[in-house]
Amino acid sequence: MHEKCGVVGISLEDRSAARPLYYSLYALQHRGQESAGIVTHDGFQQHSHVEMGLVGDVFDEDDLAQLNGSNGIGHVRYPTAGSVNACCAQPFSVSFKSGSLGLSHNGNLVNTPDIRSELADLGHAFTSDGDTEVIAHDLARNLLESDLVRAVKRTMNRIHGSYSLTIMHDDTVLGVRDPQGNRPLCIGDLGDGYVLASESAAIDTLDGELVRDVQPGELVVLHPDGTGYDTYQLVDADSTAHCFFEHVYFARPDSNIDEKLVYDVRRELGRKLYEENGIDTDVVLPVPDSGRAFASGYADAAQDAGADVDFAEGLMKNRYVGRTFIMPTQDERERAVRLKLNPIKNTVEGKSVTLIDDSIVRGTTSTQLVQLMRDAGAEEVHVRIGAPPIIAPCYMGIDMASREELIAADKSIEEIREEIKADSLSYLSIDAIADALDSTRGDLCLGCVTGEYPYDIEDEATDREVNRPTIEPSPADD
Repeated sequence: MHEKCGVVGISLEDRSAARPLYYSLYALQHRGQESAGIVTHDGFQQHSHVEMGLVGDVFDEDDLAQLNGSNGIGHVRYPTAGSVNACCAQPFSVSFKSGSLGLSHNGNLVNTPDIRSELADLGHAFTSDGDTEVIAHDLARNLLESDLVRAVKRTMNRIHGSYSLTIMHDDTVLGVRDPQGNRPLCIGDLGDGYVLASESAAIDTLDGELVRDVQPGELVVLHPDGTGYDTYQLVDADSTAHCFFEHVYFARPDSNIDEKLVYDVRRELGRKLYEENGIDTDVVLPVPDSGRAFASGYADAAQDAGADVDFAEGLMKNRYVGRTFIMPTQDERERAVRLKLNPIKNTVEGKSVTLIDDSIVRGTTSTQLVQLMRDAGAEEVHVRIGAPPIIAPCYMGIDMASREELIAADKSIEEIREEIKADSLSYLSIDAIADALDSTRGDLCLGCVTGEYPYDIEDEATDREVNRPTIEPSPADD
């Protein structure tokens, strides 16, 4: 799986926004490593620096010095819609009759072709195949006819899918969250200004204070002078569709998302994993890093139940090896696991082991991990997963494998156990996920584990009544 993107927007009273944006993107680097960019505005003109690569490689001191202005937005990207090239890197910038526009997008639209076709017929020229440019063009057109708030509302009524956006119209920074709240977005107080960010960890990096989450369907407009912000509830939905995988894997454990600390949620998921599928072994081991909080909660629940089990680190991670899923061939992915993770033999030799991970996608990594444990002398290897089986792709902003590549798409849990060669295998239930999030199934996006989605996606089932917008030219007035 590839991470989602990360977005940030900042308005300050009397200091440059470039360096705080740079630090924020570093804090959000886990959400995307393909490209990074910052767009600022100094009250007179827009300044932009967007390139392919990691944050530390994209920006140097000279780049930051040229990004003038106390208002700006930033983006880190892993491609989910559009090509892997510089034309789809963000923030996306456009100049038009009503000024300049910059836009950063986390998520994925499912009706992009409809809107693109309509705008192309109206004479709009596109430079990329991504959905972010489509949003920017639609918003720019609406800004020619309406004030900022009405223009955003019109665009929201036309786009269908998941999105958290940070936008800059001239020197005004704003944030928008889709009506189902599928993608996270929060507001922070920096003392001398305000910040909008995908995760609260970015606010912490700036020594700011988390104010709250942006509500689903809400527009937040930061004052250009950094003194405050205005909010507008533009769209009200009957239910939310929060992505449960933010808490399972994608978000940093020190982030708060929808009033939940991700670390606490993962520990609770680990406890529930033991309650549902616990097995008593000599040692409980996490797959670093995302499995660590699950394993901690699982071991605590086991000990509370009277089990004589130790929580230990049994795999040492080499942090200088890239992610295994970006290796182009299966053989390279298998070799990368050996390069990335090395067992601590004294922890596992001669013992029964419970190995805890957040998910299984293709099954390649799990197979290798089980073999690593056996090679290190483990007598038994039991695998426990802190999420339900992934049976379907994600269309909402995660570049997840296709059904043909998903091991759980056409295999039972027992067949998966046989393939990864574990002594036992169990997953967490969907109900446990909902309970840990103090939510209901109807307020979560569970498409990847149910095959039913909260949006109208071609050739896919829905889990609720969904009305895809009819794409017609925006009216002259509301």
